[in-house]
Amino acid sequence: MAGASAAFSGIKKAVSMGKDIQSMAGTLGTWSKAVSDLDFLERKAQKPPLYKMFSDNQANALEIWEKKQKLKEYREELREYISFAYGPSAWKEIVEIEAKQRKQQQELVYQKQEFVDACISWTVGVFLFILVSGIGIGIIYYYGSIQGKW
Repeated sequence: MAGASAAFSGIKKAVSMGKDIQSMAGTLGTWSKAVSDLDFLERKAQKPPLYKMFSDNQANALEIWEKKQKLKEYREELREYISFAYGPSAWKEIVEIEAKQRKQQQELVYQKQEFVDACISWTVGVFLFILVSGIGIGIIYYYGSIQGKW
């Protein structure tokens, strides 16, 4: 959210100074990345990985919702500023930049994070399976030894 706030301020300042959209590419990239990251966090909060099943997902989801609302306000204000200063076509250009950034983030960052989450989830799952199996076998062995069958 800090990145989105900083990018929002930077874009707002650049628009007020009359800079063209191409010169704001870095700031727009930061804005797009922040929007994309928040969307990814929202998707992860809806389907948390196995190893996070005991964390406080409700509080996390509420925090993400709050940030999404703030981002909507920023987005609407930016749309108004940019459309007023450069026309509606400039806003379409920014939306296209956001789409490219989102796709790039998906390919570079999010797939790696999802892979890491899947690996951790599988490791935790296998560990729990081995642990429960070991306890089950131990109980069966214990009762068998008490009855004299072993």
